[in-house]
Amino acid sequence: MAEAALERLREAIIMGELTPGTPLRLEDLARSLGMSISPIREAVRQLEALGLAEHVPHHGAKVMRLDVEELRELFSIRLALEGMALRRAAELFEPGDAESPRAHLAAYDEARKRGDIRAAVRAHGAFHFALYEAARSSWLLRLIRPAWDSCERYRPVLLAEGALQDRHEELDVELLEACAGHDPDRAARALYQHLELADDIYTVELAGRSIFAF
Repeated sequence: MAEAALERLREAIIMGELTPGTPLRLEDLARSLGMSISPIREAVRQLEALGLAEHVPHHGAKVMRLDVEELRELFSIRLALEGMALRRAAELFEPGDAESPRAHLAAYDEARKRGDIRAAVRAHGAFHFALYEAARSSWLLRLIRPAWDSCERYRPVLLAEGALQDRHEELDVELLEACAGHDPDRAARALYQHLELADDIYTVELAGRSIFAF
């Protein structure tokens, strides 16, 4: 139950249904999710560990706030960790490793085309982590996840229509091809371009506003 609560609350934060600064009141969340307090309490603890929520003394937990400058710092962390994972994946990639990321990439493209942002966010994350799993390092996956989840709250902007967003998807294809082609340098280069492009999109789209100020 705690795992189910965590996933539902994590997605609600990512999709902007629980906006930055929103109090995470256990009773209210338990009622809205139809669960008892215990799994909700554990889920909120996990959100804090992932950097999606913060505990405020005497007030409980609330959704963490982020700005574009903090996002850039997270990108630097992601570049180091995900770059390491992709290099390892490219070196260790086996023919069967391409099946899962290819399926997730197709689902991501289809979801974007039909305007289903929630499904696109899920498929995009599943695609990247399928590549990182090919690195065969549980520690890398554990370290990548918190920074990834913190960035995911900005994902809906990134998945909007436009030439920059289309280029982002092309770079995802490049990541898969680099891993399948056993080319660590190409994979690392594509990741750098991927994050650099995302930073450009966020800067243009946000223009100093909250991510949720559409």
